[in-house]
Amino acid sequence: MATVAQKRATLDDLYCTPEKAELIGGRIVIYMATGRKPNRVGGRIYRSLDDHAAQVHAGEAFTDNLGYVVSILPSGRESFSPDASYHRGPFPKDPMRFVTGSPHFAAEVRSENDYTPAAEMEMADKRTDYFQAGTEVVWDIDTIAECIHVYRASDPDHPVTYRRGDTAEAEPAVPGWRVTVDWIFS
Repeated sequence: MATVAQKRATLDDLYCTPEKAELIGGRIVIYMATGRKPNRVGGRIYRSLDDHAAQVHAGEAFTDNLGYVVSILPSGRESFSPDASYHRGPFPKDPMRFVTGSPHFAAEVRSENDYTPAAEMEMADKRTDYFQAGTEVVWDIDTIAECIHVYRASDPDHPVTYRRGDTAEAEPAVPGWRVTVDWIFS
């Protein structure tokens, strides 16, 4: 039986993809839209990050769907598109293009379908990819339990969890930034 080889997708293909997507293993992986609560949580994280970046005159905060292009990782991943992120630079000469390199900080906000065993494995694999690419801190935001699991490249197997009543941070990726968990989930 003959098989037909599929053409390997490229970054140019990713640029032409109208939906939120990432390039993994030569394939464009489309992500479904999110619900109200996860979107608001991601928006609040971005808003706080952006205020901090403006106040300290360092780095830039980004909303959902910004593309980060990285060298092909062992998993085959070539890009990231976190729900909120922070990058200290350098930035592309053409501001219409993706950022080259990984975010220094990435926030992944869980949607309703992110609570299965398969989804847990995918999120763990993605964190591994983030750290291999150079990301310093990844937040895994649990919108049901209303807590933030903070993973650091320096100790990826031992997250710190922040709950309502706590103030979360993303050291060393975003020096000096603090945000209350209550405000993120309000």
